[in-house]
Amino acid sequence: MNEKIVQLKNEISKAIVGQENMIETLLIGLFTNGHILLEGVPGLAKTTTVKAISNALNLEFSRIQFTPDLLPSDILGAQIYDMKTGEFKTKRGPIFTNLLLADEINRAPAKVQSALLEVMQEQQVTLGEKTYNIDKPFLVLATQNPVEQEGAYSLPEAQLDRFMFKIVVGYNTKEEEYQIAKKVSMNSFEKVQAVLTKQDIDTIKEQIQNIYIDKELEDYIVELIFATRDPASYGLEDIEKYIQFGASPRATIDMFKAVKAKAFLRGNDHVSPVDIALIIKDTLRHRIILSYEAQAVGITTDDIIQKVLEAVKVP
Repeated sequence: MNEKIVQLKNEISKAIVGQENMIETLLIGLFTNGHILLEGVPGLAKTTTVKAISNALNLEFSRIQFTPDLLPSDILGAQIYDMKTGEFKTKRGPIFTNLLLADEINRAPAKVQSALLEVMQEQQVTLGEKTYNIDKPFLVLATQNPVEQEGAYSLPEAQLDRFMFKIVVGYNTKEEEYQIAKKVSMNSFEKVQAVLTKQDIDTIKEQIQNIYIDKELEDYIVELIFATRDPASYGLEDIEKYIQFGASPRATIDMFKAVKAKAFLRGNDHVSPVDIALIIKDTLRHRIILSYEAQAVGITTDDIIQKVLEAVKVP
């Protein structure tokens, strides 16, 4: 494994116990310019993890608490009239940062959530008649509570599709929870130090782009995506009624990028079918729109993806 990656993971582990998949997937998003949605109940160290990563990478960090009364200008900024000069001045919002934590994003209405669309896709913000570029690297890390919780809204499909990953954050193991409780009660968590620079991040990005992926595996990824759109053609007639819309072309693009990063973080110089299997659920689970029938019988997108993996032949 790359020495810098080992250093980075060791530094983050000073503040976080367990949650290896969440940490690794966050790093993949950072190194491939992909935004990430974290779903889980409160208290699972989502915010703490993001802060630890920003400290270890020496990046600017901003946090926005999403609430029902939040306005788009609270995120993006606004043009403010200065009565002394008679001119409009630009007040930049917290979106102008490297790592933006959009906490409990689904507690704000759709108008506010949609305010993030341009900046997530184009990495720029339009205020009045001017357009401002966001400094790189730039990553939106949004947390959301399960939709069944009171006061939570479903995110628009167009916005969901702009997230590279949706990570479902689960509880720690008994041993991990014991270690967390012990460290918190003793105040023994170490301070996270910066171990990577922006130049290191650019170097890692270049190394990831140079990871080799065979043409057969690229075709395999495309077949997996198409199986979510036309399951009957892949012998999956039994799940066709459960899928309203399959994964989008963005899913294919993100899979191509994510599997290279996954292979790199696992210490390999080429992509294998294992990398695809490890990353596909995080990449697709929010991009497959289920039918009402699927929701009625408790079928999840993870169930659909597992069926697709079993049906499409591995090269």
